[in-house]
Amino acid sequence: METFYAPLNFSVLEGNLDKLSLTKDIEESFATLIASSKLESSPQQLVSDITNVLYHIRLDIHKIKGSKTRLKLLDLSNRLEQKLLIESQNWETSNLAETLYKINTLVCASMGSGLIEHWEYNAVEYVINDKITTSEISITDLNTILGTARSVVEWSASMVKANYQETVDIYTKFEPLSYGFIDDRVRSSVALNLGNTVSQLGAFVAKLSNIENKVMTIEKQTAIRGLNPGYAFGTLIVVDGNPDGIEVNTNNIYIFEKPPADLKPVAGIMTVSEGNLVSHVQLLARNLGIPNAALSYENLKDLKAFSGKNVFYAVSNKGNVILKLENEMLPAERELFSKQERSKNIVEVPTSQIRLDIDTVVNMRDVDANDSGKLCGPKAANLGELKTMFPEQVVEGLIIPFGIFRSHMNQQMPNQNQSYWDYLNQTFAEAKSMKDSGISEENIENFQLEALDKLHKSMLKIKLDNRFVQDLKTQFDSVFGAPIGHVPVFLRSDTNMEDLKEFTGAGLNLTLFNIKEEDKIIEGIKRVWASAYTERSFKWRQKFLSNPENVFPSILIIPSVDVDYSGVMITKGINSGNEEDLTVAFSRGAGGAVDGQSAETRLITSSSNMLLSPARQPDYIRLPVSGGTKSHATTFESPILNSQNIDDIRALAAAIRKHMKSHSDSHQQAFDVEFGFKDDKLWLFQIRPFVENKQAKSSEYLASISSQSDSEQMVLLKTKL
Repeated sequence: METFYAPLNFSVLEGNLDKLSLTKDIEESFATLIASSKLESSPQQLVSDITNVLYHIRLDIHKIKGSKTRLKLLDLSNRLEQKLLIESQNWETSNLAETLYKINTLVCASMGSGLIEHWEYNAVEYVINDKITTSEISITDLNTILGTARSVVEWSASMVKANYQETVDIYTKFEPLSYGFIDDRVRSSVALNLGNTVSQLGAFVAKLSNIENKVMTIEKQTAIRGLNPGYAFGTLIVVDGNPDGIEVNTNNIYIFEKPPADLKPVAGIMTVSEGNLVSHVQLLARNLGIPNAALSYENLKDLKAFSGKNVFYAVSNKGNVILKLENEMLPAERELFSKQERSKNIVEVPTSQIRLDIDTVVNMRDVDANDSGKLCGPKAANLGELKTMFPEQVVEGLIIPFGIFRSHMNQQMPNQNQSYWDYLNQTFAEAKSMKDSGISEENIENFQLEALDKLHKSMLKIKLDNRFVQDLKTQFDSVFGAPIGHVPVFLRSDTNMEDLKEFTGAGLNLTLFNIKEEDKIIEGIKRVWASAYTERSFKWRQKFLSNPENVFPSILIIPSVDVDYSGVMITKGINSGNEEDLTVAFSRGAGGAVDGQSAETRLITSSSNMLLSPARQPDYIRLPVSGGTKSHATTFESPILNSQNIDDIRALAAAIRKHMKSHSDSHQQAFDVEFGFKDDKLWLFQIRPFVENKQAKSSEYLASISSQSDSEQMVLLKTKL
């Protein structure tokens, strides 16, 4: 024990290195470190020299011959990390230049110690280096450096989670203290001091930019930043741990380490990592104006003291965050929740042009965007449009239109003296009567959920018409070139309530992956129809729709493509706000990015490609020809998207903007596109309008709390912090 925990002796180290066969870069970096240690160098010099050694070990260890030498180098690397932690704590900075240099050094040390990958370091290194070579710097550039440094801290923590979370979850079941392992591991790495230094820079930049968070009385608020603008009032619930077992309440404000992928509607959200900007949860929150912010895990722990209390929560258009107790609310903030001010833009699902007379399976080639909401939902209609635009990049498809669903709803519902359709409409009629009688919204919602649960379960047993089933089999053979049961397919719910002008409906209903067997496809059709009446789907649309009883599901059936990686593109910069930029999130395998995976996220402009976050999803699924899914593990040493992929994405976005603008009310309409790559060939799976909440963006109150500053103001690097 004494030997293991003894301080690192550089003289002994020098003697041991003579016995090892190392690369030239490793040898030279060690020589520099040993020389500076003999001169009793400053903590700054030691940290810089140790970082240089760690960097070259990480780069060159695969070049070292002999497993024993590699193991010794790994042992040395671990010992040097311990020394680095001590010296980085001793390294105190006095001005802006020194602070930026320290951040730059510790970002490199994060790579050398395995917290980020080498390609990730290359993607951010220039952001800091290119901006600290002069005597002064603009507030805009400081904010860019701050955002990049914060990202590296998040990526480092995410790397630890990716490697240990599954094991920690197993141990936590019988030893709750195990859950603290990840936090302990992060805090015993260079990420701790990097995070502290970034917080110091954040406080300095916030003061310059007039960005002031007012989040209770907790410390280190500079780590908090807004993602979606909006405001809310409700009970604060802090979830420290796995959120999957939490039953959320629509009136509460939740702080998660990571939100569940199937999150039901809530009043407000804060998460330790912003995660995937284009996941269904993030898009729904953005669409409905639900305030959403990112914070540090330390912030989360500090806010646990306020869990269970009523709070006011607001996120401004520029990212300011306010979180205060109910008794501290200003009159203007209380007024936001008066009935007159708080009324929402309730949307009516259009049904005047719906085609319920079409009761045969439709070839996707025979529809275009004009059929959306009439014959079928927008997924199928828009994909038919894309099939015309990109015939070699869009698969064939079949559509089960609204009319087939509606005809089946005329069947007698089991244990009810009425049809499925009559039962559904009676449920909503009774809910309206209850509201007119003054019954509480909670009791009305409970009544509806109980009735819809009964409908959902009954629909899973609905008998499919023999004529329809035979038609489906015939169409499989003619369109997909093989009988049903021989082609693995996706079944995608596609309702008339999706992609309305003010409501996206993203991800609310069921998609079934890679189903091959005939009986599973038949049962899957019932499951997809019934998914429109689940609790989660109902709660999200009930918040926004005036006629939720008129929701009609169609189904899009497309053959599976076993893509190498897949994801989502928004044809605008979500973070930048630039209409010409692209926000792209990709994960390995099928179904990437839409369910909140820790995806590789990029901001792509006409001339550049900025990494916003790397993938940290340790597993992914592939689609075997036998049907079903197969799970695979992955590492992160290389990016998902390559340069050719990014060029193809730019070309795709340009074509979509040119062609699809004729189907939108605005030439500035952005689109949400799902696609993937197989052997570097791009395959398109879906396109829909990207919907943001305009009320939240234009709110006078949110504008009043936004920061006002001169972003081009210059700051001397010798300025004291």
